[in-house]
Amino acid sequence: MSAFVAVDIGGTHIRAAAYESDDTTPLTHTRTRSHGKEPGTFDRLVKAIESAWPKDRTVKAIGMASPGPLDPRTGVVLATPNIPEWINFPLTDKLSNHFGVPAYLDNDANLAALGEWKFGAGRDHRDVLYLTISTGIGGGVVINDRLLRGYHGLAAELGHVTVLAGGPVCSCGFKGHLEALAAGPAIVRYVREQLEAGSKSDLSSDEDLTAYAIAEAARRGDTLAKSAYERAGEYLGIGVASFLHTLDPSIVIFGGGVSQSGPLLFEPFEASLRAHVFYPRYLENLEITTAALGDDAGLLGALALAQMEQSDQ
Repeated sequence: MSAFVAVDIGGTHIRAAAYESDDTTPLTHTRTRSHGKEPGTFDRLVKAIESAWPKDRTVKAIGMASPGPLDPRTGVVLATPNIPEWINFPLTDKLSNHFGVPAYLDNDANLAALGEWKFGAGRDHRDVLYLTISTGIGGGVVINDRLLRGYHGLAAELGHVTVLAGGPVCSCGFKGHLEALAAGPAIVRYVREQLEAGSKSDLSSDEDLTAYAIAEAARRGDTLAKSAYERAGEYLGIGVASFLHTLDPSIVIFGGGVSQSGPLLFEPFEASLRAHVFYPRYLENLEITTAALGDDAGLLGALALAQMEQSDQ
């Protein structure tokens, strides 16, 4: 019997699991702290994979989801803030040499999209747009049943599309990106700025504000909190309208913690989307939904990657 090993490398944890071909119930599963800021992350990764390695199966390949930027064709992590020692790090070559099987790598948001397409909310769709909205905004795109990677393997950095020229500074250092206007920290920043400017609210700039706390205040009727989500939804609609014009998907899937805020975000988002799509046919039969795989999206996307790469051999 054969199996695949899937790995999700995060800033906080490394998860590894073994799966039979199309069974999404893991044969084995392990989770360990990544301690990415400390030396030895690769050794911790190897130990996690060894713990998940099935004893009674022949492993065909390893699939991995990792923060980028990275080059999926060469398997090199170019740089990742969560693991500073991985600069131009040949991850797949090192793992293939250690375990004696092929290893494959892609961006974590890309593989969340791939996982949702194959096993989650995007099943039965050939053209999928996936956005995760959390501390940042990541994206992944499946077109005609193939993951969109681009010439350099850097396609679908959808959070870093400019939606407001000269707008707030993004985590990447540039101004006006979607992430700087609609991610969790952007919502918090807007509320803090408005409080400091004298806006009335039950919230206080002295407290440890989070996007979740602001959502709770909005549900209680706090005007400033509601306006923060309306603003985020408006810019999200502007961004997604441009993505529809470029990609024409049949489904848009939202993941990440901010997407759990429900109508607070999605009512202004859908109004903005309708206002900014230049031709109504883009919206005909378009499904807009939330992700189905939760925390397993990265692992199952890594599984899908390994399976697809092996089927292409």
